[in-house]
Amino acid sequence: MNNIENVESRQRKLAVLIDADNTQAAIMDGLLAEIAAYGIASVKRIFGDWTTTNLKHWKEKLLDYAIQPIQQFAYTSGKNSTDSALIIDAMDLLYTEKLDGFCIVSSDSDFTKLAMRLREAGKLVIGFGERKTPKAFVSACDRFVFTEILREVEDSSDRQETRDRKPTEFKPDRKMKALLLNSAEDAADDSGWAYLGAVGQFVANRQAEFDPRNFGFRKLGDLIRTCGLFDIEERPDRSGSGKQVYVKPKRGR
Repeated sequence: MNNIENVESRQRKLAVLIDADNTQAAIMDGLLAEIAAYGIASVKRIFGDWTTTNLKHWKEKLLDYAIQPIQQFAYTSGKNSTDSALIIDAMDLLYTEKLDGFCIVSSDSDFTKLAMRLREAGKLVIGFGERKTPKAFVSACDRFVFTEILREVEDSSDRQETRDRKPTEFKPDRKMKALLLNSAEDAADDSGWAYLGAVGQFVANRQAEFDPRNFGFRKLGDLIRTCGLFDIEERPDRSGSGKQVYVKPKRGR
């Protein structure tokens, strides 16, 4: 993306819908920071049975971030009525509010059809859930972020150590090699060079859950530089304000 596109993407109006039964309050700081990279959280709602003690760990976060709790009683034992309430609210918002996208926060496959329907309506859908989230729901989203990388680290020194640690060697498996190389080929110009931002977009289009942070890298560029698959060039930005990274698969890789 160029700078203008980055600004425009951050102005998207998003609805953040959280399944409290399947989400830990500890991720909220990281979650909302992540969502801010995609747009403005215009609607923030969390669904659950607030008459029980199971959700007491959420109450402080609701106040801190002005998240609207939606009460949903468990009418029948063994049935998750929270899911139904979230789905109904999402569809109401789709037809009554001018939103650019939806953030669905849950590890539950019940939201697969909802994600598909919202995308059919032309809305950006970003899913957030644990690594155990069924593949069907992950694939139904435009982007999917595993919440393990958003979870709070209580010890600030451990947090800094984790942030500063960079892998010195990274060997992608066969599947990831194909993902990176095919995406670079799709994004390449006639000379074979591809702008890294475009490569990242093709990667995301092919695999919604791909995130360099899952492999210990803060950015895609860090992973690309370490994987050994590409030649790399830094070129002046057209605006003259910085540099752009271009990549080209190495010969004989």
